[in-house]
Amino acid sequence: MKPAKYAKVKFLNKDKSLFFSALRENIDAYFDENQLVKTGGRKLLIKAIFMLSLYLIPFGLILTGNFSHFQMLFLCVVMGIGVAGVGMSVMHDAIHGSFSCSSTTNKFFGWSIYLLGGNVYNWDVQHNKLHHTYTNIHEIDEDITGKFLLRLSVGDKLKSIHRFQHIYAFFLYSLMTISFLWKDFKEISLYNKMAKTGLVKPFPKKELVILIISKVAYALLICGVPMMMLDITFGQWVLGFLAMHCTAGLILSTVFQLAHVVEGAHQPSPDEKGNLENAWAIHQLLTTSNFAGNNKVLSWYIGGLDYQIEHHLFPNISHIHYPAISAIVSKTAQDFNIPYNNKTSFIKGLNSHIRMLHNLGHGVI
Repeated sequence: MKPAKYAKVKFLNKDKSLFFSALRENIDAYFDENQLVKTGGRKLLIKAIFMLSLYLIPFGLILTGNFSHFQMLFLCVVMGIGVAGVGMSVMHDAIHGSFSCSSTTNKFFGWSIYLLGGNVYNWDVQHNKLHHTYTNIHEIDEDITGKFLLRLSVGDKLKSIHRFQHIYAFFLYSLMTISFLWKDFKEISLYNKMAKTGLVKPFPKKELVILIISKVAYALLICGVPMMMLDITFGQWVLGFLAMHCTAGLILSTVFQLAHVVEGAHQPSPDEKGNLENAWAIHQLLTTSNFAGNNKVLSWYIGGLDYQIEHHLFPNISHIHYPAISAIVSKTAQDFNIPYNNKTSFIKGLNSHIRMLHNLGHGVI
């Protein structure tokens, strides 16, 4: 007998919870000894300015009308790189509250998600509350559940088309940020269903107003303004829009998938009472993987998301600290005989993800 759909999951096993207590002591000691704050500070502020500029400056250049259509298309691709950079290195920390010690600053930079076509409230519920708490649990963690033409969860029904998902998956990944435009509205009914079991709160009417206004404002900014200021056809605008969003979506989705849909990342199922025989911190280690290696440029650009284990254990700590604390997390996990899943490079993580897509698509797992 399965627990009710969207029911809360309880993490048990107090003995294993000793790991997280020890880990927190070790992490706190590191910050105390080095007299560091856990938020991003000036380093993250500088990065935020860079990433926002990478998005907004090419947009401004396009609006001048001083470039050929091919050059404008290239600038749209650069905008897409900026969109992904803002998402991973600015908005992500800000909505987690780890960008700054100031809640006002966190709120301000969290609003950058509106520039990407997303929504603060939906992201907070779907990512911060559901994904970070119930990682890789079917029907609760949306990151792996019910994807169009994709089987990322062992709990999803296997279809014949899934045999080819390791080939076409990355095309679908490129549509991630475009899907924000309608997916945020679909979340309303989903959250209201989840609210019946107390998993989340019902979707507030105030947030619906904000959702509608923000989507209209984004459409006016990204579509209305260019169409009014530039001598382009609607088809040319669509091409630029797709170039920007498909670039951003491909980057963001690929980075996110390398954290949880790879070999060694578990997809546990609660028992009939909705219990998991693991403490929450152990669950995070078993369901999450790093792909951290020596590529500091990549790590800087993707907001330290190659250190997903550290992020899932300490989402309130800014990503600028993850490389340093990863050794502490790894050593403490080793002391408690808990697996620490690191693919050691982006390529190894990518290959592992592709193998997982193949295996999930063929019903091997």
